[in-house]
Amino acid sequence: MTARQKAKFTFTDSNTAPWQDSTLADGVTVKNLGKANGRAMQMVRFEPGAVFPTHQHDGPEFIFMLEGEAVQNGQVLTAGWAGVAEQGTADVLFRSDKGCLFLLCYAV
Repeated sequence: MTARQKAKFTFTDSNTAPWQDSTLADGVTVKNLGKANGRAMQMVRFEPGAVFPTHQHDGPEFIFMLEGEAVQNGQVLTAGWAGVAEQGTADVLFRSDKGCLFLLCYAV
């Protein structure tokens, strides 16, 4: 950052941010909460039975479960659980049999 550029803050009210359908999986919706310095944050909702396709992480990925239950590479995650995936790891058919809501931070 040069002396002329100013760092900035961005604020989002997640209560009023719109839900958008995922372009990668049926039954998944997201709220985009912000982006900065090559990272993004979203709220993600999985309907019961939703499955996200297998994908590789181009950078680290952090999830924090708020509600419900999901399965990430064989690990069951419920409310209060966090998952951290290093760059180069792959999620294989991340799914939620019962539905869930989580916070996601990832590289863009």
